[in-house]
Order: sequence, then C-alpha cells, then structure tokens
Amino acid sequence: MRQLIRARFPLLYIQTSEETRVLAELAALFTSRELIRSPRTVYTWSVTNGFAALGKPGPPETTQPQVALNSARNLDLGSAAIFFDLHPWLGAPNQPADPQLVRQLRDIAQLYRDGSQARTLILVSPLLRLPPELEHVATIVDFPLPSEAEVRTLLDGMIERNSAAGTVRVDIEDSGKEQIAKAALGLTLGEAENAFARAMGADGGLTVNDVSVVLEEKRQIIRKSGLLEVVDSQIRLADIGGLANLKTWLVKRSGAWLAEAAEYALPSPKGVLVTGIPGCGKSLTAKAMASAWQIPLIRLDVGKVFAGLVGASEENMRTALKSAEAIAPCVLWIDEIEKGFGSAGGERDSGTSARVFASFLTWMQERTAAVFVIATANDISRLPPEFMRKGRFDEIFFIDLPTAIERVDIFRLHLDSRLRKGKGLGPLPITDELLTDLALMTEGFSGAEIEQAVIAACFDAFDGRRHLQVDDLHRSVRNTVPLSVTQSEQIAALREWADVRAVSASAKADRTGYVTPANSVVAPVPDAEVVKQRGGRPIES
Repeated sequence: MRQLIRARFPLLYIQTSEETRVLAELAALFTSRELIRSPRTVYTWSVTNGFAALGKPGPPETTQPQVALNSARNLDLGSAAIFFDLHPWLGAPNQPADPQLVRQLRDIAQLYRDGSQARTLILVSPLLRLPPELEHVATIVDFPLPSEAEVRTLLDGMIERNSAAGTVRVDIEDSGKEQIAKAALGLTLGEAENAFARAMGADGGLTVNDVSVVLEEKRQIIRKSGLLEVVDSQIRLADIGGLANLKTWLVKRSGAWLAEAAEYALPSPKGVLVTGIPGCGKSLTAKAMASAWQIPLIRLDVGKVFAGLVGASEENMRTALKSAEAIAPCVLWIDEIEKGFGSAGGERDSGTSARVFASFLTWMQERTAAVFVIATANDISRLPPEFMRKGRFDEIFFIDLPTAIERVDIFRLHLDSRLRKGKGLGPLPITDELLTDLALMTEGFSGAEIEQAVIAACFDAFDGRRHLQVDDLHRSVRNTVPLSVTQSEQIAALREWADVRAVSASAKADRTGYVTPANSVVAPVPDAEVVKQRGGRPIES
C-alpha cells in the first residue's frame, strides 16, 4: 500500500468488510512522515455520513455519491479520499453500472494522475464490483484477515484486562493460547473479539477446552457462504474397526499446523484421496479425522458449485475455497468426488466443469493455508489422471473389504453400542468365540453390511419383544447377500487398480487372520458357492 501511494496510483480498490480496521491502517499510513514522506489530509464518504474530513460529518447533499465525487475532484491539497460501499453504483451480474458515476471515477483518476498535488481515491467495499470501463484504471489491493500475531495480541490484551478486573479465571498455558488463537484465524478482529468474549463469559474462565466455542463462531462463516456445510461429528478414530494403516498415518499428522511442527520444518499436510469398496468406512474416516484433530469438518457439495449463469460456477468454486481458507486449520471433505469432477474432460457443458476443475487443481497445488482435503471416491477410474499425481494429495489410500480381524472389531463395536443403548436387548455375552464365529460367517461383508446385519437382528428381537439372541445374528447374516457377490467383477477390477497405485488402509490379514504385508490384497471375493458353504443364501436366490 505504501508503494502504491508513493508511486501515486490514483484509484485503489480494497475489498474487505473490516471498515474500522482498514480505516485505522490508512489513517496511520497517510499521517506518517516516515511512511509516505508527505502527510495527507484524509476524507471519508459513506451514504449515511456524506463527504467530509476524517471524523467529521459531511453536508447533507454529499450523501449522494455523484456530489461527493465532485467534492473529491476539487480537492487541491495533498489528500486521500476514502469511499465506503460504492459498489451498488458499480453494477451487478444483472444490473449495469451507473454510467455517470463510472465516468466521474475515470475523470478523477486521470486528474489525480496528472495533477501536481499527491491525491489518492480509495474505494473500500466488502464486494468486488468493477465495471469493464474501470478495469484498466483501478488497482485492486488485498487486505488480508488478521494474522495469528494480531489475533494473539488481541487475545492477550483481553486476558490481561479481564484478569486485572477479576472477572475472568484464566487457566491456560501458552500452548493453549496458541490453539485458541489459531482457532480464531479466518475471523475479523471484531468476530475474534466476540468469540473470545463468548468463551470467557460461558463459564467465567478461559481454558483450552474453549477452542470449541471459538470454532462455533467460525461456523457462521460457512453457513453464510451457502456452498459449504459444517459437519458436527463426535466419532472417534477408535469408533472405526480396522484401517490401522490409515489411522496411524492420520495420528502422526495430528497438530502438524502448530508452531512445534514448524520447528521440525514440517509443512501442513495437504490431504488424502480415499478410494475403495462402498460401505467400508471412507466417509466415517473423514468424520473421525476432524474429531480426532479437534478442527472443523466442512463438506463441499460440488453440485452446489455449478450454477446457471456464465462464470458463476467458477466464482462459486473460488468463493468456497476462500471460505475454507478463512477458517483454516480445517478438514475439507469432498464426498464421492468422481460424481462432481468425473466429466471434467467433457464438452457437454461448454467446458464449465473443466474450468472449475482446473481452478480446484491449481488451488490444491498452490495453497498455503492449513486446509486438509479428504476426498472419497468409489469409482476412481472416472477421475482425470492429473488429479491423482503427487503434490496434490499426500497419499492415496485404498479401503478394501474388512479382514477377519477387522470384522471382529466391527462386530464388537456395533454390538457394544447397541447393547449399551438398548436396554430391551438384554444381556448378550460378547465373547471372543461369538465374535470369531460371526467374523468367519461374514467373509466378504463390508462394514456397512455388518452394521445392517446387527440392526436386522435387533429388529427380530424387538418384533418378538425378547432379548437379542445369537440365532438372531446368525439368521440376519445368512439372509444378507453382500456387495462382494453381487458386484464381484467391479470389486475385482477396483482391487487390481489399487494393488499398484494405492496404499492399503488396513494392516492386511488373510482369511485365517494372520497379518501379511501391507501392500498385498485380501483373499479373493467369495463367490456364490462360498456363500452357500458358510450358511448364507446363494446369489441365485
């Protein structure tokens, strides 16, 4: 900003909603001899206050922007004219700009450039609206959100003031303050102050547990965007059966965005692409990850990105990604990404999906904010090859059908949960013998199919108004035809693709439960004869 003012750029456009903060920064800049050599008088305009020197009310007639611009044009001393919220007169997607006002801005820019006095016209607005006539005249200036140092200064000041007054009990170390300050990144200073005040006022104290209160304020940003959805998840990694390799990978990267990770010269992880057989825990992993890392989980619905107006889809994608960066660190979850970007190479939509996909790829490669992307896909073959190259994702994981050991864990989790919550189900001893028996019966079952088998058994018990019995579980398993039978060819093709292109999410085990190397595939998909042998229904039925 100082360079632009010294170079006498006549017309600047700052996009920000922090009017108070930007005005304080500009006022300090224009009145400092050290920064711009020759201090200037600062004038401001708004539709409510009119045009006048900083801190003074303007004449009533100057509330009209054309009149105010005439006043700015006639300034003859070294000055800076700051106009707030002039964007309604600069056009919209379906509304042309005011031609008189646009012409005035062009005349003032030319006059300020050629004049002997140092003058600058600055437009400050929360929206970027520049008609084509001003694109080569105005210079857009980024005004970033508060840095972590600014947020930490605000937090320390609030702690000091409230502690001195005895109104807040502070029980938090520097590491906890760092977590709270990082949680507030993406908020304006006003929003951060409100979040900290809410955290302090909730229980009269401030602890590291108040990170969740600050994150709740950040969720407001997501709700306002309309393109992203905040996902509340209480699922833990321990609530997922199996997937030991993927869990270990995620645990090792917990806290990688904190300062202590920077001491090891570690970058923030970019993300993972998780593919595999439907119903084996891809979406569940995304929910558990954000909960384990204690950062927000936001879901991007690619379908909402595509809009009817030309250029609107690309703008929606940029808005969504900017919103995600604003609340970093966070997890950005894109579920079944092949359905949104699978046709990115086609021409059926005049190249819109290709342009949106290109914007997303560029952002994934170049982003610096701590936005961890987890993308899930069932049909990886529909994704363009450039999407999966190294540098965009840290790793590609393949989730196969659960092994025998993992099926034991999955049955234990679901039975424990149902029996603990459902008092009518009664006491059913969950022994190792029972779990092993169920695991052997359900070879080729996905985690979702095991869950539904347990639920079906619980319905049988409810129908008879009796306690859950082992026979109920056996019967529901026998009456289930797994996806590994109905879609055995597709699963075999998916496994063949993943065998050399992806890392197994599980610590693999063979059908007897013995662990084998992580990159190996599990036992073959059972056919109808195998299903019949274990007591289930053949596919013909």
